[in-house]
Amino acid sequence: MRVFTPLWLLALAVSVAASGTAAHAQNIIFDAPGLIIKKPGAGLPDVKAAPLAWPRLDPGAALCRQESDLERLAARRLGNEDGPANCRIITVPTAVTIMQRNGPGRTRVRLTDAANVTGWTDVWLPEKGPPANATARR
Repeated sequence: MRVFTPLWLLALAVSVAASGTAAHAQNIIFDAPGLIIKKPGAGLPDVKAAPLAWPRLDPGAALCRQESDLERLAARRLGNEDGPANCRIITVPTAVTIMQRNGPGRTRVRLTDAANVTGWTDVWLPEKGPPANATARR
């Protein structure tokens, strides 16, 4: 029986050592974020869009010289010919400054470009602009 005692102790020591290394092996992390260097994606970098001017007249809005011209334009649109209206249609988004309001359909504005042209428009211009994510839906 003495011959089996050292073998039994040796087997016990090996099994304890094997179970100890298995527990240490479970703590190994192969995807450590500090060790892996991320390469930038291919292509051009993202460029943030410039903020939109507000308030503004969008393409298709009418800008009339006088309030009476705006009334004549409204009459012409209803089919009542009331003479020519001194108005122009805006073709590009144009920043404006609100000067006066006469109800929701009559607003006196000044263009903020170099000419500083004033006129009347039938566009309803809210005080606050649209939310920033509204342009992303287009």
